[in-house]
Amino acid sequence: MKIALLAGGDGWHVRDLQRAATALGHETAIVDFRRVQAGIACTGLAGDALQACDGVIVRTMPPGSLEQVVFRMDVLHELQARGVPVLNPPRALEVCVDKYLASARLAAAGLRVPPTIVCQHADAALEAFAQLGGDVVVKPIFGSEGRGMVRVADPDLAWRTFRTLERTQCVLYLQQFIAHPGWDLRAFVLHGRVLTAMRRHARTGWRTNVAQGGAAERVRLSETETDLALQAARAVGAIAAGVDLLPGPHGELYVLEVNAVPGWRALAPATGVDVALELVRAFANGPHGR
Repeated sequence: MKIALLAGGDGWHVRDLQRAATALGHETAIVDFRRVQAGIACTGLAGDALQACDGVIVRTMPPGSLEQVVFRMDVLHELQARGVPVLNPPRALEVCVDKYLASARLAAAGLRVPPTIVCQHADAALEAFAQLGGDVVVKPIFGSEGRGMVRVADPDLAWRTFRTLERTQCVLYLQQFIAHPGWDLRAFVLHGRVLTAMRRHARTGWRTNVAQGGAAERVRLSETETDLALQAARAVGAIAAGVDLLPGPHGELYVLEVNAVPGWRALAPATGVDVALELVRAFANGPHGR
């Protein structure tokens, strides 16, 4: 099988997938998402590397203009419509990259998510800040690994933060801060099962993301935690997903996020599971969410 790795370069995850694919007897081709092209009613389009591949694994969602992002997703939808396996399916990618849409899907599925208000003006955000208890986490609606998040618990700082974001035409995404014991859970879901999971401890402050300094350890999820992770992946249509679960102050579990381009650079060594190998094997064996 020839697998296209849609990426923005040959970063660690791409190299790990190449290693795993080679070990399993598959061929890979790195395709820069920013240079993807497509043709209609023509053949032999020069540089259309996706046409020669048997399947596509998406490893990045690079920033771009609205036109660029829409076109990139259109290409994935068209590949899927032609029967080319795409991991994750384009619709799952669209849902998960958008925190508002993902949270709405999770809530609609009956899963507990932090109280959230999304608005476009600073005055509305200030009202939301008060409604959410005066202690919120402000997140970019598109983003990952905890980048761009800020906790705001002071009205003056809230006003300055919201005004700054409004001026840069950002959507204001506010979630009520959930008091937690200093750790959360990351479950790696693959084809309807939890492949492995880790507990992430915050070293300082409230962030548990390993990319932001958190420490990871292997954990065996309870039946309740496992079921919650699987429900969350199904709610957004993801075949491979990183599901973040946060324990609340009374032991309740919140679904914080479902990542449809999940990483495993911290997860693999912490758990001893060769995630790349399992991912490529599952992808090659199907089903692929056609």
